[in-house]
Amino acid sequence: MGAEREAELLAGVPDGLLIGGTWRASSDGTTFDVRDPSTNEVVTTVASATPQDGIAALDAACTAGPAWAATPARERAEILRRAFDLLQERAEDVALLMTLEMGKPLAESRAEVTYGGEFLRWFAEEAVRVQGRYGPNPEGTGRMIVTRHPVGPCFLITPWNFPLAMATRKIAPALAAGCTVVVKPASLTPLTTLLLARLLLDAGVPAGVVNVVTTAHSGPVSEAIIRDPRLRKLSFTGSTPVGRDLLRLAADGVLRTSMELGGNAPFVVLEDADLDRAVEGAMAAKFRNIGQACTAANRFLVHRSVADEFTRRVTERVRELRTGRGTQEGVTIGPLIDDRAVTKADELVADAVARGATVHTGGAPLVGPGTYYPATVLSDVRPGSALLREEIFGPVLAIVPFDDEDEAVRLANDTEYGLVSYVFTENLARGQRMIERLETGMTGLNVGVVSNAAAPFGGWKQSGLGREGGAEGIGEYLETKYTLTPDPFA
Repeated sequence: MGAEREAELLAGVPDGLLIGGTWRASSDGTTFDVRDPSTNEVVTTVASATPQDGIAALDAACTAGPAWAATPARERAEILRRAFDLLQERAEDVALLMTLEMGKPLAESRAEVTYGGEFLRWFAEEAVRVQGRYGPNPEGTGRMIVTRHPVGPCFLITPWNFPLAMATRKIAPALAAGCTVVVKPASLTPLTTLLLARLLLDAGVPAGVVNVVTTAHSGPVSEAIIRDPRLRKLSFTGSTPVGRDLLRLAADGVLRTSMELGGNAPFVVLEDADLDRAVEGAMAAKFRNIGQACTAANRFLVHRSVADEFTRRVTERVRELRTGRGTQEGVTIGPLIDDRAVTKADELVADAVARGATVHTGGAPLVGPGTYYPATVLSDVRPGSALLREEIFGPVLAIVPFDDEDEAVRLANDTEYGLVSYVFTENLARGQRMIERLETGMTGLNVGVVSNAAAPFGGWKQSGLGREGGAEGIGEYLETKYTLTPDPFA
C-alpha cells in the first residue's frame, strides 16, 4: 500500500517547466532524474531547462508584471490565503513528497508543511499593510510623499534542504508586494516546488506571475536570467561560495539582492545553565532536518565544569535516535542528501578524531543502500579541527570546553559566519550580555529553534544580506519613492 500511495502521489506532480501559466517540456527536450536518497532509486524524471527556457520564464514574468502590480493588495492577499488553505488540505501529500525526494522523516516533513505554510498566511496579512507617509518638509515649503512600489521581476533560487519553506519564504513576500517571479528549485529536490506551483495556480495566481524552471544545469540558466537587464531582484539561499559568485553576477545590473548563506552556529552552555533544557535545545538545534540546516548548531561550546555531564546526557539521548528511511514509523534520522554529504561528514569526524577528539556514539558511515550517516557525538574537539571552521551539514554534535564567558564569546565569534547563535544560562543579565556580544543576526536564548514566519531571518558577516520573514521580509521586494509637492497653502 505504501508503494501504491507513493506512485499515486508522484503521478499527480507536474514534471515540466511552468512558464506563463503553461506546463511545458524544456526547449531541447532534456530531462533529469530525481532520486530518493534513502534508496538511491529514481523517483521520477523532470524537465531540464535551458538558458532559453529561463529567458522565456522571465519574459512571462515581465509580461504579467504590470497587471499583478496593479492588482489590489486585498486581492493578492486573498490569493495567498487560498494557497495557504490548499496547502493545509494537501499537507500529507506535500509531506510525503518532501520525504521521498529529500529523505527527512515524515514527522519533520509535516512540521515543514506547517512552517512553510505560515509564510503564505503571514504575507497574505502583510500584503495589505504596505504603507508610506505624508507630511510637511522641515522648511515648511512643501509636502513630502513617500510611497512604496514592487521592485519588479524577481529570480528566486531555493535550496534542497527545506524545499517547501524556502520556496514559500521567497514567493509569498514577492507576490504580496506585487512582484512576479521566476523560481529555480535545487535539482536534488524540485518536486515539492512543482507541486507548490500547482497549488498556487489553483489558488488563483494569474498566468506568468509564478514561473518555475527546473534544471540540471543551474549555472548557465541562472546566469542568463541574472544578466538580463529586465530582472530587478535576486534572492538566493545556499552556500556562501555560490552566493559570492551570484553577487558578482548581480553587480553588473546593480540588482537588489537577498542572500541567505552559510552558517557556523555556536551553541553556548554556561556553567549555570539548566542542563535538561540545554540538552533538549541541543537535540533540536543539531538534529532537526538531520543536521542539514544553515541554523543547525555546529560548535557546542560547553563550560568545562559541566562538559562531562552535558556530554553524558546528550549522548544518552542521541543513542535513542533511530536511523532509516523517512517513511518508516519511528525513524528520527533519515539519509543525508547524497554521497558527497556522507563523505564530508566522515572526513570532518576523522579529522577531529585524529586531532584528539573522543567519539561517544556514531562516527562512521552506515552501509547502504542509501546515504546514511548516524547521529554522532564528539567531545574534546581541539582547535584547528576542520569541523570548527566548516559547516558540517550533518548529524554530528561536536563539543568544545571553555573556561569563562569571555573565552566563550571569543570562540563563538571566531568564524566568518554570523547567522545564528544559541545560549543557555539561567542568569538574565548574563544572557543579555551574550545576546549583545555575539556577532549573529539571530540568537536563541534557552531555546534550540528560532525560525518563525513572523520574525526576520538572516545573518551578519558572510552569512548573508537582507532578511526573510517578519515585517522586514516584504520590504526586500519593495522600492521607495519620494515625491515633493508645493505647499498647498502658499
